[in-house]
Amino acid sequence: MSLSSAIFLFFLLLTLAGLAWTTWHYYRYFRLLRPAFPVRDIGKRLWLTLKVAFAQTKILQRPLIGFLHALVFWGFLLILLGSLEMVVDGITGAEKSFAGWGSIYDLLTAVIDVMAPLIGLIVLIFLARRNIFHVKRFDGPEITRRSHRDANITLWLIFLLMITLTGMNVFYVAGGGTTGSYPFSKQVASLFQATVDGPVMMTGYRVCWWIHILTIFFFANYLPYSKHFHVYLSIPNVFLARPWPMGKLPDMEEVTQEVKSMLAGEEIPAGGSPEEAPARFGILDVEDITRKNYLDSLTCTQCGRCTSVCPVNLTGGLLSPRKVMMDTRARMDEKGPLLVRREKEDGKALLGSYITDEELWACTMCYACVRECPLTIHPPELLLGMRRYRVLEEGSAPPEWNTVYANIENNGALWKMSASDRMMWAEELYLLKDGKKEKVEVPRMAEKQAEGKTPEYLLWTGSAGAFDSRCRKVLRDMVRILEYLGVDYAVLGEEELSSGDFARRTGNEMLLVMQALQNIEIFQQYKVHRILTCDPHVYNLFRNEYPSLGEMPEVIHHTQFLEEMIRQGRLTFPAPSPDRQTVTYHDPCYLGRVNGEYRAPRQVLQSLGFEVKEMPRNHGKALCCGGGGGQLFREQKGEEQIFRVRTREALTTGAATLVTACPYCMTMLGDGIRYEQAEEKMKNKDVAELAAEVLHLTP
Repeated sequence: MSLSSAIFLFFLLLTLAGLAWTTWHYYRYFRLLRPAFPVRDIGKRLWLTLKVAFAQTKILQRPLIGFLHALVFWGFLLILLGSLEMVVDGITGAEKSFAGWGSIYDLLTAVIDVMAPLIGLIVLIFLARRNIFHVKRFDGPEITRRSHRDANITLWLIFLLMITLTGMNVFYVAGGGTTGSYPFSKQVASLFQATVDGPVMMTGYRVCWWIHILTIFFFANYLPYSKHFHVYLSIPNVFLARPWPMGKLPDMEEVTQEVKSMLAGEEIPAGGSPEEAPARFGILDVEDITRKNYLDSLTCTQCGRCTSVCPVNLTGGLLSPRKVMMDTRARMDEKGPLLVRREKEDGKALLGSYITDEELWACTMCYACVRECPLTIHPPELLLGMRRYRVLEEGSAPPEWNTVYANIENNGALWKMSASDRMMWAEELYLLKDGKKEKVEVPRMAEKQAEGKTPEYLLWTGSAGAFDSRCRKVLRDMVRILEYLGVDYAVLGEEELSSGDFARRTGNEMLLVMQALQNIEIFQQYKVHRILTCDPHVYNLFRNEYPSLGEMPEVIHHTQFLEEMIRQGRLTFPAPSPDRQTVTYHDPCYLGRVNGEYRAPRQVLQSLGFEVKEMPRNHGKALCCGGGGGQLFREQKGEEQIFRVRTREALTTGAATLVTACPYCMTMLGDGIRYEQAEEKMKNKDVAELAAEVLHLTP
């Protein structure tokens, strides 16, 4: 073995030893945590990994900077092959060990030769964005000098790798090397090749070779302790993405079993051995998180894309999804060694010492951060876990939420309204049909069953539709459309309970399960085929979360229903007038971003003859109204109120009507129009109300 190979082998073994120790270090932490879910559907996971991790589809949501980042990633994949060749060369003492690949080798070396200087240039752009132009999302209270220094060190190391790789190729070509293809380096080498001796060039090649490989060895061990750990973890993290839809939050099996026992009148088993401490509900500290939560925190690049779209953070609130992930990693760094050594508590906790209650309660659960993250990280899951701890273990939810919990428990509704008043919205309900005013008697499921009939649709009224004066108008117009179409439908009436969405999003899992199990039993009792709802939150809950608790019928949102009727030719509208009105449509988070339904409401509006003017933030990038995650019943703390910011966006379109398709959005944006004193400029209406108006169904 040559001296060169011996030196190389020493540094290689040193690098591998460092990586082995690091792997063991993190493995000790992972084995302390709970598994998140079984890893199944390998085919689907591989497809997601190809699409998100390799094709970089999520990073390309921001086309320009996303494309630059994608180029760096794709270039690194190719350069990795070149690095592997260098390792083989270093061990064996050979030169260009993969040259036997023939034309494939020529193509590979040519692409690497072009990509290296290109990546170097892109890295300089990234450094300029961070240090000269000071892109806003790179900063924040949670971003310390150490974080900035870490980012700069990583970028300079990448730049050094690209410079030395380019230098290797240039010196190799200039020194007379002929193995491989080097289109860029050949042009550069031609500038001085004739004036410098070949041996000098080959010395330059060897110097660059050693600097490059030693930088790789150092970088390999630096990355796991930097914000760029995602270089290792991004692909595994995407492959291990949550197997359920975006809008589904994880169940608590222990709570589900307890509630089932309670409803069945059974004695609740104590569970566990006597010496075992009872399981803690929710997340107080890092030992309560799952392995996927921890993997998310290690994978987080601190890029700030999540925080830059968080409606709370945008309006001056304390919440930063990036900080939630950074805090989780930092707390594990702090407490992990104690957990491994089984030492006593240090008097701190993730919840309280790192993440404050104000951050915790402020989240609207809009999932903008989840959609934006290019690595499938899920901050709301951690926040929900901490909410569950506060609610289930301590009973310390905000007072406004405790009031709502009591209302749901006592009345089956979000407001303090008696179940006997659930059908008041249907009193004195009239339909204008063929120019005649007809009284509408809204049928109940119990009445239908007594007649031996099963209606095609169960119309879910919801608490807002039943009790909120503004949302009642939407529900009444939806009934008018159903009557006009002759659709076979019915409501539960006094039997309807709260869906439990408010309880789930605010952390009261026990209350959610109680409502859900009772509702599912009612659906099965009446053999419900399809549920029709005007509430995207209910749509998401019934579609994505109830099925894990029991068999569910099909669920359809009312905009989807209207679009379906139009497509079938059952619902037609008069030709639009030449001076047709302009509208702007606000995408509800739980219909659009969470469940991907953007087409149906717009299709209905266009069929109605309206010109739709989009707000600057629309479709998946639409700004939340600020009412989700329990915020409808809680005063937002921040510099501005989210619903007012969104209302001002709507006003900039010049549209006459702000159209919504969600009771939360209706309430929040209706308030926004009033707060902005814009009642004369803009009206707030639901898609169903506009349809009923165009059809002249309202007396």
